[in-house]
Amino acid sequence: MINRYKQGITTVELLIVIVVLGIIFSIVFPQFSKIRENQVLKNGVADVLSSINKARSQTLSSLNSSEYGVRFESDKVIIFKGKVFSDVDPTNEIINITMPANITNTTLGGISGISGDMYFNRLSGTPSADGAITLSTTNYSKIITISATGVASVN
Repeated sequence: MINRYKQGITTVELLIVIVVLGIIFSIVFPQFSKIRENQVLKNGVADVLSSINKARSQTLSSLNSSEYGVRFESDKVIIFKGKVFSDVDPTNEIINITMPANITNTTLGGISGISGDMYFNRLSGTPSADGAITLSTTNYSKIITISATGVASVN
């Protein structure tokens, strides 16, 4: 007897595998996207906290006999020297925030806006303004609080 059927994959079997893989990817891919978005937000929060702590530390150590401050903008944080921010100062240290995370609100000294700045006093390390910085993505949000003592924390 001659076997007329050949071994292999039929078109129907191939379509079933493609449909099953499509269903799996449609369920799993959005979850990976949210995980990445949450991680980007966490990295942004860490960058902002690090910038605040660095400016305070440089001030308390009297680096270059100066105060240091932090300027918050929607897509970046800038550590600056002195009491007043100048965007042309070559000593500014710019820390970019990775998209899709950005600073959506800055409330310092009771004044809210998209951007703002504050500096630390040399002898005490207290900030010129306490307040809160909100970092957000499409699905997540974190608030960084700067206390009257200059300590920054995440809520």
